[in-house]
Amino acid sequence: MSTERRLHIDATALTHFAAAVLEAKGVVPADAATTADVLVQADLRGIVSHGVARLRRYVDGLDSGLMKAKPDTSVVNETPATALIDADGGLGQPASHLAMSMAIDKAEKLGAGFVTVRNSNHYGFAGYYPLMALERGCVGISMTNSAVLVVPTFARNALLGTNPIAVAAPGGSEPPFVLDMATSTVPRGKLEVYNRQEQPIPMGWATDAAGEPTDDAGKVLENFQQLAGGGLLPMGGAGELLGGHKGYGLAVLVEVLSAVLSGAAHADQVYPKDADGNPLPANLGHFFGALKIDAFRPQAEFEASMDDLQQRLKGADRVEGQDRIWVAGEKEHDSHAQQSVHGITVGAKVSADLLALSKEYGVAIGGTLGDSTDT
Repeated sequence: MSTERRLHIDATALTHFAAAVLEAKGVVPADAATTADVLVQADLRGIVSHGVARLRRYVDGLDSGLMKAKPDTSVVNETPATALIDADGGLGQPASHLAMSMAIDKAEKLGAGFVTVRNSNHYGFAGYYPLMALERGCVGISMTNSAVLVVPTFARNALLGTNPIAVAAPGGSEPPFVLDMATSTVPRGKLEVYNRQEQPIPMGWATDAAGEPTDDAGKVLENFQQLAGGGLLPMGGAGELLGGHKGYGLAVLVEVLSAVLSGAAHADQVYPKDADGNPLPANLGHFFGALKIDAFRPQAEFEASMDDLQQRLKGADRVEGQDRIWVAGEKEHDSHAQQSVHGITVGAKVSADLLALSKEYGVAIGGTLGDSTDT
């Protein structure tokens, strides 16, 4: 039995802690609060790969100067229905929150709004931003390009990011439909989770430096770091037989809308390095959209149809051994409801890192519901 500490903490306290750490790095309070909320909402929804486990990454980025604590975020171009935002190398979450808010504002006036962002950084879990749209009667859309990790179909080396697509639509009595997916087999964060837990990954998720399937998450992550070759496979896996070329195509679509349309870096231009091999700002791009439901039909009618759609799917005959058919977003909805009440249990390695950050920056982790041990 391991006696490593695993913090069990309520979401509000965890959000305050993450925000305080970011403020200690010079991030303005509003931006720190937004970033912390995105992180903790990921944990609440069970997306631990994009939760507070990422806080250290942002602290290191701010330390190195690759992420600006006080960026001069600006609107470069704007029309009634569209806009382009330059994030000036700041944290991705505040610029993305601004962009999604602008897209929703435009949708409320015109029925649809679309905003892109360039010169940004990692923006957290993609589903956060479409969920914002639900609160104002819209369907929300979010995409981002990301660090080069994914091998194009029939290629040996990675050239694309995991490039997630997220869409959220409200239900009536049913939970919202929230599709939040990488266009790769899995996101990098999933490998990090398996590596922290010292578990082999399923064969078919990734390839090694020689382009062969591997179950060693640590080795794949090491190859990413050293640019040694191989990487994650597109959604559908290797080749075309199981549709890997479709996942590849979707990843390129995200590059077009997030990076090419905004003027951000694309493909292997993201996370560049100078002539001496030193890292430069990431220059990631994001895409956000909002569709006002009542610009198409009454929202109550839409929600009733969404309920009917979900109920038909969940009521379908099941294969033997399966007791439930899920709709995208249900598991995360249930996790959020549970952990909002009972608190979030943070894994041992992430707990150790949070405790280290607490000591480094003199920020208390208040509101813990208790510690537990790994077994």
